[in-house]
Amino acid sequence: MKKLGLLALLFSFMLVLAACGGDDSASGGSDDGGAVESNDALIGIAMPTKSSARWVDDGDNMVKQLEELGYETDLQYAEDDVDKQIEQIENMIVKGADVLVVASIDGTALSNVLEKAAEQEIEVIAYDRLIMETPNVSYYATFDNFQVGVLQATYIEEALNLAEEEGPFNIELFAGSPDDNNAYFFWDGAMSILQPYIDSGKLVVQSEQTDFEQGATMRWDGNLAKSRMENILSKAYSGGETVDAVLSPYDGISRGVIQALKGVGYGTGDLAMPVITGQDAELASIKSIIAGEQTQTVFKDTRDLAAVVVNMIDAILAGEEAEVNNTETYDNGIEVVPSYLVEPVSVDVDNYQEVVIDAGYYDASELE
Repeated sequence: MKKLGLLALLFSFMLVLAACGGDDSASGGSDDGGAVESNDALIGIAMPTKSSARWVDDGDNMVKQLEELGYETDLQYAEDDVDKQIEQIENMIVKGADVLVVASIDGTALSNVLEKAAEQEIEVIAYDRLIMETPNVSYYATFDNFQVGVLQATYIEEALNLAEEEGPFNIELFAGSPDDNNAYFFWDGAMSILQPYIDSGKLVVQSEQTDFEQGATMRWDGNLAKSRMENILSKAYSGGETVDAVLSPYDGISRGVIQALKGVGYGTGDLAMPVITGQDAELASIKSIIAGEQTQTVFKDTRDLAAVVVNMIDAILAGEEAEVNNTETYDNGIEVVPSYLVEPVSVDVDNYQEVVIDAGYYDASELE
């Protein structure tokens, strides 16, 4: 009986030890104040459209980097349908997303749905497009958008040798989508270089369409750019004038412009293609640059931007402040959103190999 009593006592002691160990395990041994473990976190990623290769790259790069760290991801594309994007974000909230990463279609249309996110204490990172008119944006991750325009205009300045040549040279101006805040930064950056030449008469806009609103291209639509360029050519260049340069803020717009120009004979015989800028280094435009049609693009390495976002997410879930490098520029109408800006790179036929092939962004076989 004594032996049985001792065994029972020993067994009870072991149960107590096991229970203590179970409590320790349940708490995770953590004193992090409730921070979410990365392998428990769901990250909702709302992208605008798959029709642009760059957004596909953005989504893929973020998912890859996040999943390598153990995060669960929900990546959705809204195909430039604002209501669909709102519905997708609502679904992410219902699923229990811990952080939302949003590249908005219309930066002014998300106030209500982001208020719902705030009610669930879900923080929001605006991705490459600033979300406007809401206090419920924690951070903004983007490229230096003013510098993008500066790079495009500087390329035109140097290609036409505006500092030395007398001119005049004919230029036409295209802007981005008026519902995308970035479009204004691209325009302002470019015009900071080009406007003095326009004012002096060295650059002439034959169409007389010199305002952002006149050059705006809704949803960055290349077909709209093509139609506008066709109208400009038929109305402003019917007397034998030639286009020397086109400021285009985005590769899809550039390709639309090129179609219009080729339709009236540019690129054949003695009628050379004008200098045509772009942005995003899309594969089709790199091929166009190699073929001597588009002249320049601005490369924005989405792998670098994805890394910035991942760092922001890590900080948010750890209950810490994320690293930013700009706290003055990006005012969304309610507040200045803390931002991290990644530097863009100008690309043309002389350096595309180094910038996008050697760096592993594209494989050489993709350009064949």
